[in-house]
Amino acid sequence: MSTYAIRRASVNDLDVLRELGRRTFTQTFGHLYALTDLAAFLEDAYSREKFGARLADERTAFWLLERDQEPIGFAEAGPCHLPHPDVREGDGELRKLYVLASHQGGGRGRMLLETALEWLPTANPGTQWLGVWSENFGAQRLYTSYGFARAGEYYFKVGDHRDFEFIFRREN
Repeated sequence: MSTYAIRRASVNDLDVLRELGRRTFTQTFGHLYALTDLAAFLEDAYSREKFGARLADERTAFWLLERDQEPIGFAEAGPCHLPHPDVREGDGELRKLYVLASHQGGGRGRMLLETALEWLPTANPGTQWLGVWSENFGAQRLYTSYGFARAGEYYFKVGDHRDFEFIFRREN
């Protein structure tokens, strides 16, 4: 029988997080983009410098979901950087929540979500925010079930491609 566990990631997990981030993003969204756009995005978004800086930020946290000590998913939460006029200093954002396709279902994403949402107000006590692709209906249902509501929209760039995204929020 497999054992699932969530643990707080550290700077020692930098390369694991980068690789897992690239894999899960590509599995989930790779079909939407030209290869050059996807490659440029992955190189920038999952760079050692960007991930390393966020791992070192005390207001940001990462968690790894592991199956039998093998990483299969992760979450990131920290200060809100979404482009919404109501975002204030001290607001928090669920920035990433990904599970490898072969391990989705069974509540593992919920486990990560609950872990991140429990921690988020301890470092970022204001309103909680997240961005979600406008066509990711399953994620939207999940977030709504946790009290998030649509509050706006924006475009998320992947290379030269622009994805239409929704901004969700919930009050603490």
